[in-house]
Amino acid sequence: MPGTSTSTVNAGERVKSVSFTDDTLIVDLADGRTITVPLAWYPRLLRASSEQRLKWQLAGGGFGIHWPDINEDLNTEGLLHGAPAPHINNGSRE
Repeated sequence: MPGTSTSTVNAGERVKSVSFTDDTLIVDLADGRTITVPLAWYPRLLRASSEQRLKWQLAGGGFGIHWPDINEDLNTEGLLHGAPAPHINNGSRE
């Protein structure tokens, strides 16, 4: 149908918890899945202090994660698709 989206909202894809190792971001979802991605994909998180990384907030109805101290936003759809941060040379993304 014209104008309809092909993506569907799955309540199980809501963020349950966020944690880190020295080089990975780990996101546990409400449906029991765990997403683990390299911090190198997200330079702002890679450069952030441990304290800054731990100051995350749920965003986007529970489907997103926001780090106010470093102005970083991720969502479960992008994480599930293995999407690293875009590399833009104008300074807004690295």
